[in-house]
Amino acid sequence: MTVAEVKIEEALESIRPFLQKDGGDVELISYENKVVKLRLLGACSTCSISHLTMKAGVEESIKHMLPEVESVLAVE
Repeated sequence: MTVAEVKIEEALESIRPFLQKDGGDVELISYENKVVKLRLLGACSTCSISHLTMKAGVEESIKHMLPEVESVLAVE
C-alpha cells in the first residue's frame, strides 16, 4: 500500500463510524492520477443522499488528509 493509500484509509477510518451507524460503509478501490475511487457499501449504496455524503463527508475528509486529491468518485 502506498503512502497516499494509507492516508486515504486513515481518512476513511475517521468517518467510517458515522457511515456504519446508519448501516453503510465505504471501501477504497483505487487511487491513481489524483483520483480516488470508492465503493459505497450497505445502506450507503442505495441511499438517496449518498452523493451528499460523498462530497460533504468522505471527499472532505480525504482531501484534508491528502490535499493533492482532485476527485473522489463512487464506482460500482
